[in-house]
Parts: sequence; structure tokens; C-alpha cells
Amino acid sequence: MATDELDDEITTLLHQEDQRYTKGRRALVATLRAEGQPVTIPQILDASDGLAQSSVYRNLVVLEEAGVVTRIVTNDDFARYELAEQFTHHHHHLICSSCGDVIDFSLDDQAEAGLDEALNEIAEQVGFTVEAHRLDLVGTCADCD
Repeated sequence: MATDELDDEITTLLHQEDQRYTKGRRALVATLRAEGQPVTIPQILDASDGLAQSSVYRNLVVLEEAGVVTRIVTNDDFARYELAEQFTHHHHHLICSSCGDVIDFSLDDQAEAGLDEALNEIAEQVGFTVEAHRLDLVGTCADCD
């Protein structure tokens, strides 16, 4: 997605929440986009110049509420943040239960279709309507194994 198009969509989402797309929020989104993977707040601060820790916390809350950012909760001290799928691509996560690292992965179209079918069947059995899915696999990464 082009930067201008991304900024326009984020501006619209924030406006719906009576929020503005401020310079600090733009810098935060640019950092998340540049990182291209789930990152912690300390990693965001290390990757960007001029962002204050307190404003990063506040802005991540606003961006998450507006649907711009997704928070990934792990078992360590830090949640990870990434741009929402509508601004990137559909993917899933491998979450290390030891160190908390999060690795993105994607399935091929055939596997994704099979997963969608299985999940929709399960949901249908209990009268649940699926809008989207997220798959987090929890285990141990190669470094912790």
C-alpha cells in the first residue's frame, strides 16, 4: 500500500474515533511499517528518533482502538505491536512461550482456504458468524529449544 493511501485510510479510521492523525502517530505508523514485524515498545523506541515513551504508549492505545494497530500478547513482559492486516497482508504468528518472540508466517492459498473452511464449519455448529481469523501457534523458538 502506498504511503499516501495508508495515511488517508488511517486518517479516516482515526476521524471515526474523533482522533487526529498527528505527527507522533505518523512517526509511530512509519516505524511499525518499516519494522515489518511485531515489535515491542522498547524496540519501537530504539527504531525511531524523537518518539517519547509516554506518547508511544498513549498513541498505541488510540491506534489500536481505531483498528490501525494490532497488539499481540505473549507470555513475557512486553506485548508486540504491528500494523493491522488491512494495511499489510493476511498472516499468522508463531509465539515463543519461552522468550516471547513473535514470528509472522503465511499459508499458501490452498492451505488458507482449507483452514477457512474448517473454521467456518466449527463456527456454524454453534451459530457463530466468522468475520476473520487469527492463528497464533504457541511453542518454543529455535533459539530457546
